[in-house]
Amino acid sequence: MSPSLEHDDDGRIMGTLVFVLTEELGLPLKRGGSTTMRRRLKERGIEADECFWIANAQRMAGRRRLDLRRDPPPDLAVEVDVSRSSMNRFGIYAALRVPEVWRLEGDALTFHVLAADGKYTVTANSLSFPLVTPADLLAFLRPAREAGDQNPVIQQFREWIRQRRTANGGA
Repeated sequence: MSPSLEHDDDGRIMGTLVFVLTEELGLPLKRGGSTTMRRRLKERGIEADECFWIANAQRMAGRRRLDLRRDPPPDLAVEVDVSRSSMNRFGIYAALRVPEVWRLEGDALTFHVLAADGKYTVTANSLSFPLVTPADLLAFLRPAREAGDQNPVIQQFREWIRQRRTANGGA
């Protein structure tokens, strides 16, 4: 079944927010989109709505095919829940060792970080972007949903990151 506009719009906005965060914070980025992540030996596979290599972006240089026997899993996966819950997918993400999953369900965003015990725990701040909370992102996601032109919202987000970075001593 094809994704709805609501689903794709939210996924694309979240992807743009991640892109802008990496750009403004000077972090590397390799976008994975909805690439199929699969480990044949574990018989597990999944397609995130959006995924990204950040800490491991350089290890993905030149890669055109993902092989999780050789390549690192994405550092961040985004799941947008519109018609069904992604909670049953977290076991697959854990088996693939994806360090962080953001889950958006309607107006609720949660950050999930893979713990040492192989289970995800909800965290107040992103592992990939410690200066960001779910509420921070929702403050820009909501107006971007309503905008005919999302560019002004993204520009406001850029400015917010710059102010936040400056307030945190340039970090």
